[in-house]
Amino acid sequence: MTPQDLAPQIDDIRSLLETQLRVRGATLDKQIHRAGRMLPRRIRAEAAFLIQANQLVQNPKLARMINAGRTQKAHDAVATYLRGIDPKDRLKGKILNIAGLLALNMLVIGALAVAYLVWRGIV
Repeated sequence: MTPQDLAPQIDDIRSLLETQLRVRGATLDKQIHRAGRMLPRRIRAEAAFLIQANQLVQNPKLARMINAGRTQKAHDAVATYLRGIDPKDRLKGKILNIAGLLALNMLVIGALAVAYLVWRGIV
C-alpha cells in the first residue's frame, strides 16, 4: 500500500467529520480526539486503525504490513456511520435539550419560591 492509496480515504473521513460533526483539526488524529464520545467505541477503534495505517504507510518497509482490505473495511465502517448522522437533527436535539433544562430549572425555582412563602407563612 502506498500513501497515494490511503490519502483519499483519510481525506474523505476528515471531510465527513467536518461536515457531519463540525469537528476540525490539522490531522485525522486530532479530529478523532476532538470528536471523542460523539463517536461510538467501535468507530473510534476503526478510525484509530486508519490513523495507525497512515503512520505506517510513511515508511516504505512498514507500508507492506498494512492490509489494504482491512483499511478499506475500516474506512467503509467510519464513512457509513458518519454519513448516517443528520447535522440538522443533532442541532434540533441540542436546542430541545437546552429548552428542557431551562424549563426544569424554572419549575424548581418556582417550587422553591412557593415553599419559602409557605414556610414564612405568607401564603
